[in-house]
Amino acid sequence: MTTATNPQNAVATQQGATQQVAAQQPATTETKNAPVHELRIGRIKGTIWLNETQNGLRYNTTFARLYRVEDQWRETQSFGRDDLPLLAKVADQVHSWIYANASSGQSEATF
Repeated sequence: MTTATNPQNAVATQQGATQQVAAQQPATTETKNAPVHELRIGRIKGTIWLNETQNGLRYNTTFARLYRVEDQWRETQSFGRDDLPLLAKVADQVHSWIYANASSGQSEATF
């Protein structure tokens, strides 16, 4: 697993190469706003957040596409046609991670 938080250091890899970014972090006061995990394939990134609710702990996700303007990396939540297959794969991996970690003591509220 390669750890990289700066998109410049984690230049987009081949489409099939998966790069996991950031390790799982405990939800403490200091890291309350930090993601617990990030998954990335190429320039598509899925971020997993752990939130405390009245019904218990819940995972939420956000997805972004990384792009470069001159020498600066940026993110957008807009995806083109060719991004959708990678977005689906990242979403599947995010779902699998949440499912695996929810059963290890961090539960999802049931409806």
